[in-house]
Amino acid sequence: MELGRRFNEPLTFGTAGIRGPMGAGPARMNRVLVRIVASAVAERLLRDPHPGGAVIVGYDARHGSRDFATDTARVLAHRGIRVTMLPEPMPTPVLAFAVKHLEAAAGVMVTASHNPRPDNGYKVYWRGGSLLAAPVDREISAIIDGTAPLSPGDLSAADDPRIVTVADEVIKAYLDAVVGLLSPRGPRSVRMAYTPLHGVGADTFLRAVAGAGFDAPQLVADQAEPDPEFPTAPFPNPEEPGTLDGLLRLAARMDADVAVAHDPDADRLAVAVPAGDRWRLLTGDETGCLLAEHLLTRPHPTEDHDPGDETDPDRSTDPDREADQDAPRRRLVINTVVSSRLLARIAAAHQAEWAETLTGFKWIMKARSQRPDHDLVLGYEDALGYAVGEAVGDKDGIGAALAMAELVAHLKTEGRTLLDLLDDLHRCHGAHATGQRSIRFEPTSRQEQPMARAMAGLRTTPPTELAGAAVTAAHDLSGGSPHLPPADLVVLELGDAAARVCVRPSGTEPKMKIYAEAVVAIDDPDNTSQLRSAQAEAQETVATLLDATARHATAPD
Repeated sequence: MELGRRFNEPLTFGTAGIRGPMGAGPARMNRVLVRIVASAVAERLLRDPHPGGAVIVGYDARHGSRDFATDTARVLAHRGIRVTMLPEPMPTPVLAFAVKHLEAAAGVMVTASHNPRPDNGYKVYWRGGSLLAAPVDREISAIIDGTAPLSPGDLSAADDPRIVTVADEVIKAYLDAVVGLLSPRGPRSVRMAYTPLHGVGADTFLRAVAGAGFDAPQLVADQAEPDPEFPTAPFPNPEEPGTLDGLLRLAARMDADVAVAHDPDADRLAVAVPAGDRWRLLTGDETGCLLAEHLLTRPHPTEDHDPGDETDPDRSTDPDREADQDAPRRRLVINTVVSSRLLARIAAAHQAEWAETLTGFKWIMKARSQRPDHDLVLGYEDALGYAVGEAVGDKDGIGAALAMAELVAHLKTEGRTLLDLLDDLHRCHGAHATGQRSIRFEPTSRQEQPMARAMAGLRTTPPTELAGAAVTAAHDLSGGSPHLPPADLVVLELGDAAARVCVRPSGTEPKMKIYAEAVVAIDDPDNTSQLRSAQAEAQETVATLLDATARHATAPD
């Protein structure tokens, strides 16, 4: 049976890459498969009429990552493509930045991000530093399907002159870029607890924190160093219950102002805050909306420079540049269709534009690219992914953590906390609560796919009510919408649209994901009792909707 699982259902090249358990066979991550994928990336690059530019290759600290990265470089070099390798295991955002900064043709990051310990993976970035998107992803997938396993002669020597290692100047440029996201004269007094979850984020984050002028955070000692065994967190996903218990204990012990965690490749950020005598993890939506409020409220970082400071890098005597700077530009915030609608209300309050995309960060960056006359302030997805500003063309947990530290330090000068600011957002825009639930469907055969059947049922016969509330609209996005491309997603609106449920299958696992949001209006913003009651009601509604939707999705036909 195990042999069948390894050969009958090979791993597929999907959204921006490929990921799965390590092991032998086409259904596992191994050097045979990695060489095939690298060859397909090379072939697609060489089909471009102007394929110039190197490919940047990076890797994390998981088992096999260095070998996968080296094999990738050797395959590319054998095809005549120049390769620039990051010097050591590095965070994914550094790789994404380097692709953009060095004007590379593409980038490859060997990482399984926050997947379980046995996994590894392979992310591909394209010109400009954004994740691979259609149609190039489909074209590479088709090339993979037609590529036979490579022989030793299909790889160059490890010392091929076309393979070079990037200098530390690129890392310094990344650090300068993320530190430049902050207001240079803003407050910096904040006590942070931090964990990289046995991943590669600590060194780069600590350098960024020092460069920004914050005191060094205290680290969870037994999670501070990269360790492919993940001894304290075999499921190193900050959203996984219990994964951040060590961080919360440290934060309480040191009386921290905030606790932050990166996933193992540091492209996601989790935030926890003191709440009375306990610590509470913020949801991805709460973190995203708090960051948006902060970034839209504060002056732009370049506005903090002394007008007479001739060293200001944004000053220019170029008349064309000055004309560009004088042109009206709108600020832009973006989140996904399953994320909170609170972001749209925050944007409207600050006269900024809001855009909504499908799930997946490649869609967020595509929405940004479609608005060249806008400045991206924040893009986020509920699964703890945030892009602050224009520094990196993908989610970046390090830049987001710096922005969060700046916000906490600013609130501290006012004697306030993140939860105080969240209360203010609810007073102004209504108490918003979000939540999600995953339901695993194990297929019994290739023909019998219960999750697909459940999704089809939601499309053809959506429920008329959930948890006692009437379903007033059901939107099947399989055919797209006026502002979204087609997607395997169903959105149910309830009552007066103050609540909604989104249902979609996972792109990587046999799971159906259910997202719920409820909004409760607050008539008297100064009435704290009413605020707490509205927040509790919104949370209860979300929990009830998740339960009801899960029952409906799994009910027998």
